[in-house]
Amino acid sequence: MVVPMRLYKTITVFSTLLAVIGILGGFVVLDVATDRAQAAASDVSIGLALLGVALIACGAGAYAFSTRFRTAGMGNAKDDADEGSHNG
Repeated sequence: MVVPMRLYKTITVFSTLLAVIGILGGFVVLDVATDRAQAAASDVSIGLALLGVALIACGAGAYAFSTRFRTAGMGNAKDDADEGSHNG
């Protein structure tokens, strides 16, 4: 999706911030749920573990969402058919 440069910068900054917070927060919650991977299987907090995995997935999704945007001058590498093969 082609957007203006100002919107592209805003999307990139905030989606990267949300992705980092989500992924790091997810690992922290997962670490707490498993007591630093020291807890027995019966002592693991399933709710916190699922919350941690969900935060990691949401962080990854936020980053993947942000890669869908581009500005008018960026182009799209897979649409550039005018370049020939320079493979020998």
